Amino acid sequence: MLDAVAALLLETGYDGLTIDTVAARSGVHRTTVYRRWRDTGGLLADALDAARDVPWTPPDTGSLVGDLTAINRQIVAALTEVPSITAALIAASFRSPVAAEALRSFWEDRYAAAAVVVERVAPGVPARPVLVASCAPVFYELVLLRGPATDDLAERYARLAAASVSRSSASP
Repeated sequence: MLDAVAALLLETGYDGLTIDTVAARSGVHRTTVYRRWRDTGGLLADALDAARDVPWTPPDTGSLVGDLTAINRQIVAALTEVPSITAALIAASFRSPVAAEALRSFWEDRYAAAAVVVERVAPGVPARPVLVASCAPVFYELVLLRGPATDDLAERYARLAAASVSRSSASP
């Protein structure tokens, strides 16, 4: 059923995603879908929860810049694939509070898992602000500005974030 949710979201967007279309696509009766999910927000939330269960290991390239660049490259790939389920889920989260909460929970898990890339090189430096400083501009450039995925996009923001760690580690 969650495969049907993803396929329909990519094909029709949030507006075309209904309990009835998911039931038809997945070959089950609509009552079965309604019994488990009350609305499309619940379907989207479960799709995001399933994505959270996909194993992900933060990169270990031997340097903070390398690790942050590798993470950013994964983000670029996810946002620029055609079609992009990542971009579709982000867009849908603006239309459904339940999906928005599931997306927020997904990102919390990812930030927690990725914290190790900062902790390896800068123990005591709060990891989340560094990760946000590296990753958020990539989302901003690609999703909000709809800019191109230039060759240097991933590394440019990784270097800026890593430089902030160097400066904060050197501070008294």
